[in-house]
Amino acid sequence: MPKKIAKSGFRNWKTDRLPDLSGKTFLITGGNSGIGFEAAKQLGGAGGDLIIAARNPDKAASAIAALKPNVKGNVDQVTLDLADLSSVRAAAEETRSKVSKLDALINNAGIMQTPAQKTADGFEMQIGTNHLGHFLLNGLLFDLVENASGRIATVSSIAHKYGRMYLDDLMMTENYSPTYAYGQSKLANMLYALELDRKLKASDRQVTSYACHPGYSDTSLQSTGPTGFWKGMYKVTNALMAQPAAKGAIPTVLCAAGTEAVPGAYYGPTGMGESRGPVSDALVSEKALNEADAKNLWQQSEALVNFSWETVLSA
Repeated sequence: MPKKIAKSGFRNWKTDRLPDLSGKTFLITGGNSGIGFEAAKQLGGAGGDLIIAARNPDKAASAIAALKPNVKGNVDQVTLDLADLSSVRAAAEETRSKVSKLDALINNAGIMQTPAQKTADGFEMQIGTNHLGHFLLNGLLFDLVENASGRIATVSSIAHKYGRMYLDDLMMTENYSPTYAYGQSKLANMLYALELDRKLKASDRQVTSYACHPGYSDTSLQSTGPTGFWKGMYKVTNALMAQPAAKGAIPTVLCAAGTEAVPGAYYGPTGMGESRGPVSDALVSEKALNEADAKNLWQQSEALVNFSWETVLSA
């Protein structure tokens, strides 16, 4: 049975609890739209400096133009395509050229229920974009986060509770399903965030890991990935059931900057099957707490992206 893994002491966290974020820097993948954009607006409104990491530079520039009237800090952009590891490495270098620290690195960008596709490196598109690209980016920028004694915040989904890991066929080369692949990628987000928390605590590093979900929020995620029946269904359910993206961004903001956030916790809306409602400790599936699976995924991820986290955790 899913269970809560922290006792954070609040039942309805809201962004009015944010401290002054002046002088703090937040990098948000996919910060040009949806949950990422709304989180950027809330963090920037509290004084934080923002780096919008997006695949399309023009869309990032448009997002920045929309953000500037609503934020107090500086806003910059880097080009990042999580489905191309060479782009991930270039984005890390571009980030280094702009800042010397990151107070939070927010793993927000994602895709959902796409038809069978491969990344530039030959990975199944959803696991490649939602998990592997972030896995590498976090490792490459870890020292900047540690320079700020900062946070790594990973946006998962209530769908992680219905996902399963295909650790013997991570790329789902047999019997590909857009829905199963999405569930696997969101469960991978959870396994990663919780394993990172364990590794950080064991190595006594000055970085903390958090996970969250946005509930069922009205964003372009449901219209740009799914096809056929699912696309039509989401068009209806978004109109009838989805909460505004600004509400869905609250757990992300909590993980990135809330002083009440507990390292290693998982936050999200807690009402109506966790689709909306007060933000507090959310339910984690037993599969996300499987440490053997987390270690297996970590080892496979290191091999696939050709990066050893030991190099940064033992530095």
